Amino acid sequence: MPFITEEIWQMLKERKPGESVMISRMPEAKRFNKELLASFESIKETISAVRTVRKEKDIPNKESLELMILGSSADHDNSLLPVITKLCNLTQVTFVKSKQEGAASFMIGTTEYFIPLKGKLDTEAEIAKLKEDLEYNKGFLSSVMKKLGNERFVQNAPAHVLDLEHKKKSDAESKICSIEERIKELKKME
Repeated sequence: MPFITEEIWQMLKERKPGESVMISRMPEAKRFNKELLASFESIKETISAVRTVRKEKDIPNKESLELMILGSSADHDNSLLPVITKLCNLTQVTFVKSKQEGAASFMIGTTEYFIPLKGKLDTEAEIAKLKEDLEYNKGFLSSVMKKLGNERFVQNAPAHVLDLEHKKKSDAESKICSIEERIKELKKME
């Protein structure tokens, strides 16, 4: 697509006559803002998670939602919240101090997010999905525990591999706890 590339390059800024992308030097790498890139990556993950919740709960994209973030506004970079609001069709983004009941939740990094599902949720189907996910995570935890219980594996494995297995164990335990809490919440809603 050399012709399209040339046209785009010419339109990016004013060029001298005869100047072409094909004979120009490659631009040199310049400084970049690592915090901005990390913040944008977090925003991408949040948008993806909201879209996943929409898909899993069969909520159409044209229907507006509300997003709640556990924590305070001061702890977050709020400059990119309008991007989330626009791309996820949200009515508002609010910060809350406690977990929300009757809401779909997900985590990005260490931050927990909630989407209220007032009347938009089939609780029986949701509980069935959660029970299936719970069984999977219990099986995964069991396989990790077998590895860690194997003396030969523990003695011969490098330290970083053991650290990874311990992290898998703690992650699986926290997921199991979270899923069990969610099942209890949904049973209360029935």
